[in-house]
This record gives sequence, structure tokens and C-alpha cells, in this order.
Amino acid sequence: ARVRSNPNDVAALMDMATLLQLTGQREQGLEAQRHALAQHQVYERAGGEGGLKLLAFVTAGDFMANTPLDFLLEGSDISLIELFVAEGAPLPPVPDHDVAIVAIGESAASRSLLEGLRPMINRWPKPVLNQNVRAIAAMTRDEVAALFAGSARIVAPRTLRAPVAALERIAAGETDPAPFGDGAMPWPWLVRPVGSHAGVQLEKVDGPDALGQYLKSFTATEAYVAPFVDYASPDGLYRKYRVALIDGKAYLSHLAISERWMVHYLNAGMDQSEAKRAEEAEAMASFDAGFAARHADALAELCAGFGLDYFAIDCGETPDGKLLLFEADVAMIIHSMDEPDLYPYKGPQMTKLFNAFQSMLARAAAK
Repeated sequence: ARVRSNPNDVAALMDMATLLQLTGQREQGLEAQRHALAQHQVYERAGGEGGLKLLAFVTAGDFMANTPLDFLLEGSDISLIELFVAEGAPLPPVPDHDVAIVAIGESAASRSLLEGLRPMINRWPKPVLNQNVRAIAAMTRDEVAALFAGSARIVAPRTLRAPVAALERIAAGETDPAPFGDGAMPWPWLVRPVGSHAGVQLEKVDGPDALGQYLKSFTATEAYVAPFVDYASPDGLYRKYRVALIDGKAYLSHLAISERWMVHYLNAGMDQSEAKRAEEAEAMASFDAGFAARHADALAELCAGFGLDYFAIDCGETPDGKLLLFEADVAMIIHSMDEPDLYPYKGPQMTKLFNAFQSMLARAAAK
């Protein structure tokens, strides 16, 4: 109604863009966002009286384009000022703020944008979190795997970025499947389009024939290829942890437990299994003394390797007890929207995580 009565109400238009995306209408939501950004680049969600003012450098896109600050600031009096930046576009007047954060996630589209921000960020007059924009830009699957390739504590399976034409030749038996002449990669392989997330077009292929079948419906021009690491627990189930690293400390966001190797929280059957929820509740209660203690050195190595104030990882554990790294980014969705009657243990855990993030902002602002 607000948009219809006043087409120039860009705040209402941006809110509508968010609501459309939340209700599964992604393209319509992004179109509304484009219309809003054509008119205005700065959007503010007011916090409480006297609360911190956080300026976030963000970019246009869906919920996976930027750090999920609306969720991370839940329950706080912090005002969020989102400054949408675009490559080559001048900055609008910047509102007064106490602390800033680079909230733009890794993507092919954001790489040059992040690099272009670096000189400005380095001389910003207020404290800036996640200032290491080069580390964010390098959070691609292949670069992260290369960064931790020599680790004794972290298993980051070697990941290659391959043109589809090269994979087609392997599938047709025209070239040796040892990837691109530079060392063996045992089958099965995990193959996915470059830039895909949430398991979209991710497949495990057991050999050239299966690769050929997979490529028949492949629409991208490049793929990531990695060896499959079987991380099943002794009970045959697969466990995927989403962990936020906040100022060097780890916080569990969720534990998804599934019968399938491709684990996502929404398809792991957590709603239907009281036993799985009980295990997740115990993992959250014992996280500091359990998972975080077992992998303390690996988590410290991740923090040192990235040099970021905030990021998140999806990971598992190998049968020999190492941290199996699936993915790292600053824009992973971390939220407290699960049904509280079904997941009563999640509210306190997410409040703990959110409080840690908000305290980090306060410490930075105090400097």
C-alpha cells in the first residue's frame, strides 16, 4: 500500500524487496531492489536510543550476497545503516556512525568491487571490521582449499576449477582423468557449477560415464571438481556443523544430521527426529568443551589464515578426527527463526552468538 500510494517511498520498496524474497519470489524481489537502489543507496534500520550506529558496506543481491546483519543484530539497540556500493559508482553522503563493517560476501561479481574498496577502507575515519577485503575475495572453493592444503589439522580437499570442455573430454575418454596433468584425483568426484551454493547442481560422480550423464544437464561454463571425502560417523550418519568465528572465538550455529552425504539443514529431517534434535541440543550445550576444544588448533589456524573479524564455515569431522572444511564465507546465513517449540535450545544458543557479535562491534567502536 505504501509503494502504491507513493512510488518514491524507496524504504517501502526495499522492504517489499525483502518480503518478496522471503516468500520465495526471488526474481521479483531483486527487481524491486534494483528499482529502490536506482533512487537511493543508503537504508537505515533504527535501533534504540543511544545504541551504536553500524555502517555496513553491502552490495545488491539476495540473502547470500552479504553478511546477514539483520539476524546478527537481533535483540540489540544497534542501528544498521546499509550503504550499497557498486563498482565505479560514487559514494553518496555517508551518515554518522560509530563503527563500520565490510559485509560483502565472496562472489565472481564482488571480487573487483572488494578490491576497489580497499584504498578507501584503509583510510576510513572510523574503525572498520573485516577490513581484509582481499581475504574475503579469496574465499572461493579452490583458493580456500589451496590456502589450507598443507595443514595437519584441517582437511580441505583439493579443489580445481575446470572448464566444462575439459570435463567433457574426460567423460568421453579422450584424456586422462588425472586432473589436467597435475596429479591424481581418485574417484568419486564432487562436481558443481562455479558460484553455486546450497547444493544446487552438486553431484557425486563415480567415473567418466557418470560424469558424462551429469554434464548433459549442466548449464554453466565452469565447474569446481574435488575428491569426495567420506565423513560418515560410525553410526552411518553424516554430520555438518555451521560455525561462526567471531573475533577469534567459535560459536555453533547449527548441527545438521542426515542419512545422506549432501547435508543441508532443511532436508536433514531435523523436524521429524527427536533424536537428532536432542543430539544438536547436546552439541550446543557442550560445544566449548567438545567440538571447539577438539578442533581448537584448527579453528585458530582458520582465523589466522583468513585474518577476518567475522566469518563462518560449514564443516564436518573425518574418521581420524580432523576438521573437514566444506566452505568458508562472511555471508553464510545464521539466524534464529526455527520453531521455538520444536527447537527450544536454539534461542539461548543464538542469543549467545548474537551477543558475541554485538560485543565485538562495541569493542571496535570503543577503540
